[in-house]
Amino acid sequence: MTGTFSIFDWMIVVAYLILLFGMGWFYAKHGSANVKDYFLGGNSMQYLVVAISVIATTQSAATFLGGPDQGYRGDFTYLAANISAIIASFFIARILIPKFYALNATTVYELLDDRYGSGAMRAAGAMYLVGRLFASGARLYLAAIAVSMILFGNINAGSIVTASLVLVSLGFFLTFLGGIRSIIWTDMFQFLMYTFSALATLYFLLDAIPLNISEIIYHLRETPEGINKLRLFDFSLNFANPYAMLSVMAGLVLLFIASFGLDQDITQRLLTCKNKNEGAKALIISVLIGAPLIALFMSIGQLLYIFYDRPDLMGTMSASLTNQSFRGEDITVFMFYILNELPAGLKGLVTVGVIAAAISTINSGLNSMSSVLVQDFYRPWIERTKQKSERHYVRAGQTGMALVGLGLFSMSVLCYYWQRYSGLPLLDFALSVMVFAYSGLLGVYFTALFTNRGSITSVKAALIAGFLVTLLGQVYIIDLLGMPDGLKGYAFTWQLCIGTLISFLICMVGKKNVS
Repeated sequence: MTGTFSIFDWMIVVAYLILLFGMGWFYAKHGSANVKDYFLGGNSMQYLVVAISVIATTQSAATFLGGPDQGYRGDFTYLAANISAIIASFFIARILIPKFYALNATTVYELLDDRYGSGAMRAAGAMYLVGRLFASGARLYLAAIAVSMILFGNINAGSIVTASLVLVSLGFFLTFLGGIRSIIWTDMFQFLMYTFSALATLYFLLDAIPLNISEIIYHLRETPEGINKLRLFDFSLNFANPYAMLSVMAGLVLLFIASFGLDQDITQRLLTCKNKNEGAKALIISVLIGAPLIALFMSIGQLLYIFYDRPDLMGTMSASLTNQSFRGEDITVFMFYILNELPAGLKGLVTVGVIAAAISTINSGLNSMSSVLVQDFYRPWIERTKQKSERHYVRAGQTGMALVGLGLFSMSVLCYYWQRYSGLPLLDFALSVMVFAYSGLLGVYFTALFTNRGSITSVKAALIAGFLVTLLGQVYIIDLLGMPDGLKGYAFTWQLCIGTLISFLICMVGKKNVS
């Protein structure tokens, strides 16, 4: 399939990589003098730039590939999830961000240090590292699918391994010397690239489909399968659908509170702003801008449905014939279209968009996980016996990123097999793996924020319980333990609700905190 790339396409990809390396080299020349500068940009970043960086990080490859996949397979109910993101963002802006700035925190887990002690901080940091390894590894895997198709024309295990290694290497280079400031500014560039490429793809698809807008809308609403693909809200009591409104208002609100407020990957960016007000504005703006972008990517998937699954509307047989080439591998439908239908030049541009989305994911994971390793684990351990210079901790952060990179690479390979076994669509898979860490973290933070109970011991027990409850909800564990098949029918959002509740109750068992 690589033969479908023209010289012009490769020139665009190479030019993009050269520009990306140029940005990395620029920030390498302006290295960070201390840890605050390396991990928080000296609290000098403009909130609009930070908002764009948050969008690039939260959407990334999961949205670039998963959004069209979601639109192709189903309807627009995932878009309604943005209601929960808005609710969560106001909660975080009002409750969490002021507390983080008041503590002058480098990581969000320092709040638990202030409340329960360093043992609770390290326990939460460790749970974050596990969860972020899962989540960023899953997103890296999604991006590796695209790069594997570009380089090798397939998504075999060996190709995924090579593609993952290429992407991790690119992300590591751009992050290693420049720190968070480098990441945020390159995120701005990546955001522009993948947004423009998505708009170009949408335009080309609309031009290729021999229907006007009103006709497209009609045929998406009235499909032969009797499904309204334009449905936005699902008010049914369908506990298997994570995007039914009851699930949106419960589980997805919790998911976004954890993702935006308790996950160092995102919150680290909010802490680079000048003050708590600008950090709060950056978060809310990112959510408001993010919703139309999700709609854009899902609309591409809706049009791909017409292009590939409605040859009667396309007026040719070619669409239905090519459809057989990726049946059984629905996750590649958007990349299949990019590589086989787009003209020279646009194909390279959209490929650049895929790579840009991927690198945004990798950069954020490398820096945020390294910040937790250094600030919550390594630095307190070293400073018990001796003092080290700030430059020493910057170098420790760079070493930490190398370790994190190896971990993300390994996890992406594991996800190749995990996602196939679970059978989940791309977007659902990327979101569901986050629940492992979020259940425990939510229970612990709700205890710390809204009660005066909890202890180091109950914090640790609550974090472990949240992880185990989520693990017991996985299909493969249910099969392994011979549990009732009825337990398989609950979406990851309900697993999060149950895990958070159990974690909260366990954390509350700890004796009253009197500090």
